Amino acid sequence: MLNIILLGPPGAGKGTLAKKLLKHYQFPHISTGDMFREAIKQGTPLGRLAASYINQGHLVPDDVTIGLVKERLAQDDCKHGFLLDGFPRTLPQAEALVLIGKDINRPITSVINVTCDKQELIRRITGRRVCRTCGAPYHIDTMKPKVDGVCDLCGGELYQRKDDTQALLEQRLEHYNHETRPLEQFYENLGLLKTVDGGVNADVTFNDAVKILDEVA
Repeated sequence: MLNIILLGPPGAGKGTLAKKLLKHYQFPHISTGDMFREAIKQGTPLGRLAASYINQGHLVPDDVTIGLVKERLAQDDCKHGFLLDGFPRTLPQAEALVLIGKDINRPITSVINVTCDKQELIRRITGRRVCRTCGAPYHIDTMKPKVDGVCDLCGGELYQRKDDTQALLEQRLEHYNHETRPLEQFYENLGLLKTVDGGVNADVTFNDAVKILDEVA
């Protein structure tokens, strides 16, 4: 059984690695965003409570998020493993997740920390472009369109999202370092933390992660 958390700063390649791991292991992807939407759609008590905060433009409090995570991880499709995305982000959430794992007998078995040099993060984030019409992703260095500024798929205009600037990346990194990086030491102390290099080719990062996870499974 593999119950996995991915850690790493924005732009390190967690999303790409998650997609490859999910395809390889065939277990559910537990995204907090998806979890909120599903609970709200189903009208569960916690879903309605989460909606009351979201609709007012507020962050959902930890206790509500933790309750939703516990509900989701207790479902049958998670009994053979899962990949958590977007949770935990803070030490209190990580501590709560340990208790959840004990309560439902589904403890975290592996934490993969995806590292990446800051200059590479800046290059990746600031070079991203998205089609304004169909949403297809591009990059000015690694995924260039055939015609500059034009989507290969639909001919739509390519643009840079507002949060893909260096100034906003610096803010996100500062927040990550303050809120989430302490989780590295937390999981190191629990003997669960392993590190892979997210600055190399995505296939290399994936193969390194699989080697680590297969030793645990």
